Amino acid sequence: MFDRIKAEIDATMSRDPAARSRMEVVLCYPGFQAVTLHRLSNKLWRSNWRLLARSLSHIGRVITGIEIHPGATIGKGFFIDHGMGVVIGETSLIGDNVTLYHGVTLGGVAPSVDSDSQRGTKRHPTLECGVIVGSGAQVLGPITVSKCARIGANAVVTKDVPKCATVVGIPGKVVNTQGKVTNAGAEQSEPTSPVVENQPFVAYGTPTGDLPDPVAKTLEGLLNEVQSLRSRLNALEGQDDYQKNLLTKSAENDKNDDVGDKTPS
Repeated sequence: MFDRIKAEIDATMSRDPAARSRMEVVLCYPGFQAVTLHRLSNKLWRSNWRLLARSLSHIGRVITGIEIHPGATIGKGFFIDHGMGVVIGETSLIGDNVTLYHGVTLGGVAPSVDSDSQRGTKRHPTLECGVIVGSGAQVLGPITVSKCARIGANAVVTKDVPKCATVVGIPGKVVNTQGKVTNAGAEQSEPTSPVVENQPFVAYGTPTGDLPDPVAKTLEGLLNEVQSLRSRLNALEGQDDYQKNLLTKSAENDKNDDVGDKTPS
């Protein structure tokens, strides 16, 4: 357990430049405090001390503003930055070196009826190693967010996310390394990055470079298609006018020939 606590402190120091010392992390970082309390409540949960585990989890929520169900499974190096409003559901699975920002929800989408039949079933997301989830993002349902994926601020994700992809928007759209936009969860080729584990850290899960806007990309494609159709229509109209002129000239020539034939010599 102490190794995991050390890994959490190291994760905070490496990912937050505002952290000046380990003691500052222990005393002043609600994310670290919430995760440490969760380690204890999770042990109680797995030992079938369910009420005591939920009580300790509730105390952590009151102190830190972060709600982590004691049944959630969390790996090493987990970092919650700022933390206020984070909610992690009971059947969530979180891998190593995952980062969440404030306002993130790892929630379920099961209806609030017939709760007895839903107990013990997987209702919440799985976040694999190296995932970053930006502030306000909602990751919902028993989906899998694969290694080193980035979920941008305020995105709503309800489908599986491939390796190293960046998800933005509502509903979430996947922007791959080539900038191609597809529906979140759609099958696509493996990313071009050769080593998944060496992906750079992206604060708030939102790259600040030239990231295509899915809506703008769609509108641009529609405008290009309209322009192409307009060009084809103009070409067809030009051909039609040319054929009409030919027919008119042909009719006039035939009329002149008829007049010439009827003139007495």
